[in-house]
Amino acid sequence: MTLHLLVPEGIDDAGRPSGGNVYDRRLGAGLAGLGWDIREHLVGVAGPAPVLSALPDRAVVLVDGLVASTTDALVAETRRLRIAVLLHMPGSGPAEPAVLRAADAVVTTSDWARRQVLAHGVPADRVHVATPGVDPGPTVAGTPAGTELLCVGPVTPDKGYDDLVGALAEVRDLAWGCRCAGALDLAPAYVDDLRRRIDRLGLADRVRLTGPLPTARLDALRSGSDLVVAPSRRESYGMALAEGLSRGLPAIATDVGGHPEALGTAPDGTRPGTLVPSGDAAALGRALRTWLEDPGLRQRWRLAAIGRRSRLGSWAATAARVADVLNRIAPDAVLPVRAAP
Repeated sequence: MTLHLLVPEGIDDAGRPSGGNVYDRRLGAGLAGLGWDIREHLVGVAGPAPVLSALPDRAVVLVDGLVASTTDALVAETRRLRIAVLLHMPGSGPAEPAVLRAADAVVTTSDWARRQVLAHGVPADRVHVATPGVDPGPTVAGTPAGTELLCVGPVTPDKGYDDLVGALAEVRDLAWGCRCAGALDLAPAYVDDLRRRIDRLGLADRVRLTGPLPTARLDALRSGSDLVVAPSRRESYGMALAEGLSRGLPAIATDVGGHPEALGTAPDGTRPGTLVPSGDAAALGRALRTWLEDPGLRQRWRLAAIGRRSRLGSWAATAARVADVLNRIAPDAVLPVRAAP
């Protein structure tokens, strides 16, 4: 069965890595492994209309939410195409409500995102969840004092790096280092202001903005870290949390969007970290202080993170879930969905 996959043209831009791009790439590979014939279409400033209009009637189409939400071109095409929208982050564009209501199916990356879609009046039986997978690696040993902090994501206001710097200023009397890995060119003025603030607070030798890193270097960074810090103001799931947990790294994260789902719990119900209010640098600072000063808490969180690893899904399971959704909108050409590990 052929699947037309519409993705942003910058999907492979190494200078601007994103969780959504990783998800699209891993999903495409997983669906191909399940027998789908993937026809990828890169969509740029012209939008999806030219691609959609050239597809044959009854074609099965999966459209990245960043592409789908920018225009209502998909609405008319749902009359002749079988369209599913892969919505990484609700609120991605002005046409989103109309597009989601018109699509044959919507795939979200968290239960939280699914609830946002239902609020637009999309029937519940058309909205499905396929959480991102992880690739478990060796458990990180960590340092005795837990001083190595890691924040992963583009340096933009939505990711809350200004709150992180404010929180780090609250614990400057303690020993720690923080590395921040993510694109630096999406909000240049914000990055410049952040750097000036870091200098003004005397943290320049302790907070490092590394810029975007390839997978191997990011994995190496995780292997030398103790704690993931995720201060986002908006987050549909929290792939950086899940990827850290897959190495046994606990986390302090904001209580927004899908973060609570990504952080999750160990099998015994203990949480591998804590959640703090979004936008509250003081609360984030207090949580960091507790982590740095309480060895018993560090041990409990580390054990819970190791337990959480067993409850994280694989990319094969993500692909199988999406394949099931696609089979629902193309019942005349159902492909078997293999059980995923």
